[in-house]
Amino acid sequence: MPQSRWQLIPSVTPPIAFCERVKKCCADSDGRFAAQLLWQRGIQSADQLDAFLNADHYQPTSPFDFGQEMKWAVKRLQQARENGDRVTIWGDFDADGVTSTAVLWEGLGQFFSQGQQLSYTIPNRLRESHGLNTAGLDRLAAEGTKVIVTCDTGSTNLEEIDYAKHLGIDVIVTDHHTLPDDRPDVVAMINPRYFAESHPLYHLSGVAVAFKLVEALYQQFPTIPQQPLTELLDLVTIGLIADLVRLTGDCRYLAQKGIEQLKKQKNPTTATRPGVHRLLEYCNRNGDRPTDIGFGIGPRINAISRIQGDASFGVELLTSRDPDICDRLAAETEILNSRRKGLQKTVIADIQKRLDEVDLSTTGVIILADPQWPTGVLGLAASQIAQNYGSPVVLLNNQDGETARGSARSVANIDLYELLKSQRHLMLGFGGHPFAAGLSLPVAKLPLFKEAINQQFWQHYGTKISLDHILNIDLLVTVADLGQGLFRELNLLEPYGMGNPAPKLLIKNVQFAKTSFFNIKDKSGNKVSYLQSKFMITDATNQSGFPGIWWGHHPDELPQEQACDVVVELDFNTYSKQYEVRLIDVQAYQISQTSAQTTSPDIIDRRSLLPSQRPPITKGYPVRTCPASWSELVHAYQQAIASQEPLVLDYDFTPESEDKIMEKLQALWQQCQQQKQAFSPGLLQKHCGFSESLARQVVTLIDDSTLDLTADSETLNHIQDLIAEEQFQKRYFSQIPLTAALLETIR
Repeated sequence: MPQSRWQLIPSVTPPIAFCERVKKCCADSDGRFAAQLLWQRGIQSADQLDAFLNADHYQPTSPFDFGQEMKWAVKRLQQARENGDRVTIWGDFDADGVTSTAVLWEGLGQFFSQGQQLSYTIPNRLRESHGLNTAGLDRLAAEGTKVIVTCDTGSTNLEEIDYAKHLGIDVIVTDHHTLPDDRPDVVAMINPRYFAESHPLYHLSGVAVAFKLVEALYQQFPTIPQQPLTELLDLVTIGLIADLVRLTGDCRYLAQKGIEQLKKQKNPTTATRPGVHRLLEYCNRNGDRPTDIGFGIGPRINAISRIQGDASFGVELLTSRDPDICDRLAAETEILNSRRKGLQKTVIADIQKRLDEVDLSTTGVIILADPQWPTGVLGLAASQIAQNYGSPVVLLNNQDGETARGSARSVANIDLYELLKSQRHLMLGFGGHPFAAGLSLPVAKLPLFKEAINQQFWQHYGTKISLDHILNIDLLVTVADLGQGLFRELNLLEPYGMGNPAPKLLIKNVQFAKTSFFNIKDKSGNKVSYLQSKFMITDATNQSGFPGIWWGHHPDELPQEQACDVVVELDFNTYSKQYEVRLIDVQAYQISQTSAQTTSPDIIDRRSLLPSQRPPITKGYPVRTCPASWSELVHAYQQAIASQEPLVLDYDFTPESEDKIMEKLQALWQQCQQQKQAFSPGLLQKHCGFSESLARQVVTLIDDSTLDLTADSETLNHIQDLIAEEQFQKRYFSQIPLTAALLETIR
């Protein structure tokens, strides 16, 4: 397995006022680690801090931000209710799809009679693909379905949608996967991919999109529902976190509020979902942290379809109020999850043996097939292999000799969906998003598929992207720093997820002691082929040791009687009721390693040169637009480190009067009004030279204003003040000797 390359993010020293504000949130420590993390991740103002830490200070986005599509969906469902049309939810079999189905089952169930006017169906993972299929549509048509509401699926099922219309079935799509080139002939397409990436709804997962549809119905018909909308939020947060979407904007808000609801399920006196209560008991979790979902509830829900194919009872497990039914279903789920762990470990070990015989230096995309690999665990195996080897991975089962089915996972900002799309003529079907996809193709075309995908990869990425596995590290700490105080500091930033990952901690020059291991057992007492190693780590600051755990590894893999550097995550073990570290990676200790990891790249300052004096940049990470804040420069610096290139300051700044900029702004606004074009941050950056931050602020101000921009003096004055401030900042960054100042700021 290739060695990871560690990259320690340069530490920053936030302003004293910011540190003091963070400290007030930390009862057991001075808050310096939390302040540093928050500042590094772009949370740098009082308003940002309050909204990030406290969901009650965040203003969630209206479901009607989806515009006409949401209105069309609500109108068709209203007609279905009034006409008595049968409505069927078409879900998906992963955790996001199962929770999406459960949210619509309960949410639409407030408007339609469950089991009579409302039903749900989910494809069988082992026999069918994601999305709509003609056989299922024929069955629903025979049962009298008039409206299908998809969840976490459907965006690219163009032929199936046309077939449904031929059968007299209207389709409402709620999904978050990649959009087709042309809008399908559906009643409504509710998909956040229509938004700009900066929009607070852009990163919604399938369950969150389904929730937004229910929320719209609740707002449109507030007197009909009997169940509070907030009771769906525990299901929403399970799907959001299990699907690994970027937890920013409304995603973070929904996850925060959902965890508040999920915590109630642990206590029998407050639990409203006996199935979720039993799942929390089985995984011995409290429901108050995202890891309770990521390592507890989520894998168990996914295991249902991964092992037995049919995920329908997962919806019943999540929504039934009958404790006896939920006890039985939860026990069965636990056994399925134990089997999943063993199968996953076996498949990964087999793949690693095969990769030991492959020249990976000439392989862009790892593509492997085997008739013995269980289809249900291929996504998990592909994800781990992609992380371990730093390459996109496609794993397939070709058991019947005719069709290969499987999963694909990506790394390093490589758009896996586009790679697969380029070879769609070779496949029977595929779907997903840039980092994860499912696919099927004829076995006879597998050799051509391998060659074509890799050719496409090298053509599009080539040497432009490094496939080295880079492990980004957030903080340098000691063993003495570990414990309750640091845990509570880091806990401030939860829920963790994409865009806000769990902090990776580097501890140098440690020793391992008291190592031991055991095989996990399932609830029947049978051993599962899945190891767990325990240890204690010590360093010069703490000789008594701090406990740790290493999943899926044997203690023999730990260096014995040798100084090491380790990367860990700090956690609280609900089984043993103690704080411990979870080992991520280990390397031999090198005295010079600290300086090697934090050495700044060269900084080439070309600001004083005329354009004719600036030769083309052949090596370096260029900054070509004058920054308006230190955070922009720090981000560029970190990107230069990651690419191992010098940072090139290749910009200049020509001041422009605020009045002239305001004229451009007003002209652009009027043009957008006349052409009915969205007044977006991107347009302001392009035509007015605004920074991304200023462009967003201005759009927010104008969106909030109901007056004519050309006459609203209060809004105009506010915008002019913001422009003047940014002009001042850019003037500052165009003149200050940044080579020294930038390094000092980052240190």
